[in-house]
Amino acid sequence: MVALDGPSGTGKTTVARKLAGRLSAGYLDTGAMYRVVTLAVLHAVVDPADGPAVAELARTTDFTLGTDPSAPSVHLAGEDVAAEIRGAEVNHAVSPVSAVPEVRELLVARQRRIIGEVLGEVGGIVVEGRDIGTVVAPDAPLKVYLTADPAVRAARRSAQDTAAGRQSSQAEALASVDRRDRLDSTRAVAPLKAADDAVHLDTTELSIDQVLVALSELAGRRGLLGECAQVTR
Repeated sequence: MVALDGPSGTGKTTVARKLAGRLSAGYLDTGAMYRVVTLAVLHAVVDPADGPAVAELARTTDFTLGTDPSAPSVHLAGEDVAAEIRGAEVNHAVSPVSAVPEVRELLVARQRRIIGEVLGEVGGIVVEGRDIGTVVAPDAPLKVYLTADPAVRAARRSAQDTAAGRQSSQAEALASVDRRDRLDSTRAVAPLKAADDAVHLDTTELSIDQVLVALSELAGRRGLLGECAQVTR
């Protein structure tokens, strides 16, 4: 198992999927879980700061996540919402929803079940999020905390939004990144932070391929690369 933590815009999702493919492993985006619950909250017109109501929705919401890194999927009540959970409304509301202790307890338990199932089925998994190495899987043999300069992260997020057809400016993206960092790193339960034994990797000056090489080398040193996985340069 590889645990990848860090804020948005570090290349985490892209490299997590690519690394999972290289390791012939499963892939789990835990952030998508909080986003799909947030989308359910918005659909139900519930205040994201209303902890009990949000927790009840988290308990009753019917959603599924695919764990194939080549084709990850997110469905809410049978509907594909992979694009919708990346929208501005969800971006704005996901931090207060994620801060509800009952929501985190429910979703962490579900994440651990999925990890166990995938490990049993395919023998490996790459999990990305904000509390994987500290809370969800503190015993993961490889924990990596990805970072990058906030301005670079904002530029990446803006480019992603534009490519996906969502209106975005770099200034708006930077404000969103700063707000999300502040909320996630100061919440009382499972705040965004690196595990004590995590390897820190700054991706500011690195391409996706360079980050993937660095992660593959780390996985190799921990004995996590399969016989067919090759570190390419």
